[in-house]
Amino acid sequence: MALVKDNILLQLVRGTLGDQLTIYERNGQIIMAKKRGPSKKKPTKKQLEARYKMTIAAAYAQAILKDPELKAYYKSLAGPGQNAYNMAVKDAYKSPEIQHIRFEETDVVVTAKDEFRVAEVDVCVHDAAGVVQERGKAVLGRNGVDWYYRAVGLPVGGKVVVVAVDLAGNGTVREVRLE
Repeated sequence: MALVKDNILLQLVRGTLGDQLTIYERNGQIIMAKKRGPSKKKPTKKQLEARYKMTIAAAYAQAILKDPELKAYYKSLAGPGQNAYNMAVKDAYKSPEIQHIRFEETDVVVTAKDEFRVAEVDVCVHDAAGVVQERGKAVLGRNGVDWYYRAVGLPVGGKVVVVAVDLAGNGTVREVRLE
């Protein structure tokens, strides 16, 4: 790969020359590189999974571009050389992270983070037999990271199942046993 500087001949040239060179521009710089071809190796299972995940992320990004409000949100987060589409793909590719679940009397406090934004947190309380006692949506706290859900009761021997969902619809599930 070579960066081209002050070459009048290559200032207006873009594309592939024969089967040898590719000339393209990225972030205002002209780059000349050896032409790449398709791999001759069979893709691994992880590669196929990554390709599928990227296909889903790209489809989400295409849909986001039609919503002016979300497009403006993602564009506001874009850095140099990035756009709303890039940010939407990045958001759709990664799921939110549930960092911590703690209990304050009958409140369930969930610390959930995402590189962009956690859209909602759902809490489901099960008793010792696994029967759902209650479920509902948590409310975002003032710090923008903690989500609060006021439970009617937290049965001993039961469990609390928390689902954090980001703007792209990716969900992360975490379960905590009640003692």
